[in-house]
Amino acid sequence: MSATCLPTQRRTGKANRPNYSVKHHRHGLHVLALTDERGRLIWISAARPGHTHDITAARRDHLLAHLRPAGLGSLADLGFLGLDDDPDNPVVVTGFKATRARKLTPGQKDANRALAAGRVPVERVFAHLKNWRILTELRTDPARATHLFRALLVLTNVEATTDN
Repeated sequence: MSATCLPTQRRTGKANRPNYSVKHHRHGLHVLALTDERGRLIWISAARPGHTHDITAARRDHLLAHLRPAGLGSLADLGFLGLDDDPDNPVVVTGFKATRARKLTPGQKDANRALAAGRVPVERVFAHLKNWRILTELRTDPARATHLFRALLVLTNVEATTDN
């Protein structure tokens, strides 16, 4: 599981202010995605304004409620830290976060490296999605962009099946 802010062109007006991501210093749309271990896109969320946080989007989509009954798990980045509420039966595995007061141990650093290696296919999917030229000139609201992202999900899967 991963999330990204896909950059868009700025639209005028007060209605576009939520699309500004302070973290990325640009306007964009926030999207969550799930992939399998081979990097095939399985699910993509509805487009949300760029200022939406990863964990907020995951909670609004009720991802834990869908993954847990299906017996599925997910590797996630630190943006999803604290999402999983059941430490005995975790569904979302995140890395360890260092703070100023608490540095990471060598074991925690190794665990973060292993997690990052497992997340490579997800990051490749987002890199591939961002290469679609239609997204570079996107200038629409999140509701309309959702249809475009779902179409790209289908096109990406068709492209993946024809390459194999």
